[in-house]
Amino acid sequence: MIVAGVMSGTSADGINVALVRVKDSRGTRKPLSFRLIGHAEYPYPPAVRKFILATMNSQRASVSELARLNFLLGELYAEAILATQRRFRTKAALVGCHGQTIYHQGNACAFLGRKLAVTWQTGEGAAIAARTGVPVVSDFRPADMAVGGKGAPLVPYLDFLLYRDARIGRIVQNIGGIANLTAIPAGASISQVIAFDTGPGNMVIDAVMERLFHRPYDRNGRKAATGKVLDRVVAEFLRQSFFRRKPPKTAGREEFGREFAEKFVRRCGRVPARDVVATATALTARSIADALQRFVLRRRGSYREFIVSGGGTKNPTLMTMLAMELRPLNLKIRRSDEFGIPSEAKEAAAFALLAYETWRRRPSNVPSATGAERSAILGKISYA
Repeated sequence: MIVAGVMSGTSADGINVALVRVKDSRGTRKPLSFRLIGHAEYPYPPAVRKFILATMNSQRASVSELARLNFLLGELYAEAILATQRRFRTKAALVGCHGQTIYHQGNACAFLGRKLAVTWQTGEGAAIAARTGVPVVSDFRPADMAVGGKGAPLVPYLDFLLYRDARIGRIVQNIGGIANLTAIPAGASISQVIAFDTGPGNMVIDAVMERLFHRPYDRNGRKAATGKVLDRVVAEFLRQSFFRRKPPKTAGREEFGREFAEKFVRRCGRVPARDVVATATALTARSIADALQRFVLRRRGSYREFIVSGGGTKNPTLMTMLAMELRPLNLKIRRSDEFGIPSEAKEAAAFALLAYETWRRRPSNVPSATGAERSAILGKISYA
């Protein structure tokens, strides 16, 4: 079956579509086989991105505008799928759409007499199904949360199938708006996988660039490369509770969004703006290394490879800083592209895979990663 996976991340920079051929692999060790046919990226129109980012950080939002955004994103997702199908001259039989996260609260908080963990990914599945003419699986996270999970991370299901090795322990690090890892011991079963959000990926860097340079991101890490890292600021922020909290744990704009970035800039003080960008970049690199040492590398030599993916891989300054942090850990750094899926397509491909499993009525969360009490079939189906 050809499945279109659709992803728009916490950076809200656009839509990623991956066309994936998925099939059951009977008689083999892996339950599924999948192959990437092609992928494409589509930036959000500037006004749409601006509205999404404002909505994520808003304490109050118009119900009517949120309803309109839900249907607008459904239309944009459908257009992106159709354009990708034309580009690669193929048609999907199923769509898996993550949607745009507006709010994610993985830990239960009090609300009107109850304690609730909640999430909201918007982008109307029925609109996508109507425009593409095929069923759509969307809204993946609530099913995991309904059985006690945090609703994230969900990509470890693909990581396990793609990167598991009988002899080599691997850590898979995605650097999107938020950075998250999946640790897969050599010869592991899926119940032995460790996965969690390590902290900010590109999110704080982007917010600092927007605030100080009025640019959406640090292209090729150029600003950070010319700046000086304020080590005292990095050390101060790494003492915050999120970084010390044991997995499972998730993060989003609620933890590392605009308010965090404003506090970060203030703590840097009156230094050149490029130093603030360099310090934000160092925070991402060191928080990843810190998470590895605190929660993953309990036994020296148990992991040998460190596989990176996501938009952060396009920032050479960040990758250089990360390599320096990892050098004492004796991990060989590899790119996800070496395994057949380009880094920018991996998350979209993951939701294609999750949609396929849902269509087959099979669970695809990883309870050891999300903290769920049991496995769950993820998502809701909209029929064409």
